Amino acid sequence: MSDTTDTDITLNNGVVMPAIGFGVFQTPPEETKTAVAEALRVGYRHIDTAAAYGNERGVGKAIAESGIPRDEIFIETKIWISDFGYDETLHAFEKATGKLGIDTIDLLILHQPLTTEFDRTIQAYKALERLYADGKVRAIGVSNFMVEDLTELFTQTDVVPTVNQIELHPYFQQEEVVAVGREHGVLPQAWSPIGGVVNYEGGEGSPLQDPTIGEIATAHGKSPAQVMLRWHFQKGVQVIPKSVHEERIAENFDIFDFELTDSEIAAIDALEKGVRGGPEPASMTLEKWGKAIPEA
Repeated sequence: MSDTTDTDITLNNGVVMPAIGFGVFQTPPEETKTAVAEALRVGYRHIDTAAAYGNERGVGKAIAESGIPRDEIFIETKIWISDFGYDETLHAFEKATGKLGIDTIDLLILHQPLTTEFDRTIQAYKALERLYADGKVRAIGVSNFMVEDLTELFTQTDVVPTVNQIELHPYFQQEEVVAVGREHGVLPQAWSPIGGVVNYEGGEGSPLQDPTIGEIATAHGKSPAQVMLRWHFQKGVQVIPKSVHEERIAENFDIFDFELTDSEIAAIDALEKGVRGGPEPASMTLEKWGKAIPEA
């Protein structure tokens, strides 16, 4: 990456990543290249994908055709639970780099903790440590790891994860998970940072329709999404919003020209509902969620 700016975050191993990235979860493969190309045009320099998304190839094509030097783009991808295990994860890296069309991955993380077979999770992470030691990845991390998962990982491995990518938005803030990670220097990375995953029973709606967030947005002449992304930024959380719409892609990136007050941040903090919108990490079993990840 280029020189550090005030819109970058330095990971616990000294690697610098942008404070805001572009996600492609649930983006169809045929739309991924166009969406990523637009994100890069707008100014994003961090792209987050995953083997399980089935769109790494589209990400790679957009980056290759962008004309932007490779060292100016931070590429993150994830290993799916079907490829957990030491040798399996080493091979998963080869599949990912083949599809992305690159030799080195900036950040490689485990997509879920396989809690029912945590020994395979540990072996997968040890493979990430090997890739890191060999210089094939610049940083390693995890995703959707809860307190128990992190605690066990810390005791059985040598390299502290740089990030823990978790569901994180005003309605579900996971304070304990974030705190335990921060004690070890693990950066919280928010997927669904504006609460798009939320679909609560009882018609409570999502943070995008929350009146408190709406009032703050009006006060700053910004959208509710921009307010939430700024909230994350000021709290030291890295975010990866996603969209396939040009105006939203640009809007989500435009959060660096205003600042929330302490009272506004406190008001958003108070919106915690403690209800997860996505799947419970402990429910992610191979029997239910396993699927073969194709070769490059």
